[in-house]
Amino acid sequence: MAKHQSEVRRDLRRRNRSKKTSRLNPNRLRLVIYRSLKHFEAQVIDDFKGHTLASVSSKDKELKALVKKADNKSDVSRIVGGALAEKVKNNKIGPVVLDRNGYPYHGRVKAFADAARSGGLEF
Repeated sequence: MAKHQSEVRRDLRRRNRSKKTSRLNPNRLRLVIYRSLKHFEAQVIDDFKGHTLASVSSKDKELKALVKKADNKSDVSRIVGGALAEKVKNNKIGPVVLDRNGYPYHGRVKAFADAARSGGLEF
């Protein structure tokens, strides 16, 4: 069944409201997350150049073995957060601002952010 138009507008409004402070920040890059029912993805974007500098997904071949061993989806988010922090440190990317893409900051999103912070990523 299709979503009602008011629900679609509400979702877009929520998503854009969370982007107000994160887009086009001259001092920080944007860390965008996407979660689906099975997977979790994150990427660091330079909005001025329009380039993706680093990206990690639970679908990546390097993470498949760890994702299979995970007990729940929050653990998958923690794995992705740690992998992204490691990749960002290796690429010497500076501080980022979290673009939660309209998702509430709890559960999988919070688990990802905490894992990325503990891995050395600066928000």
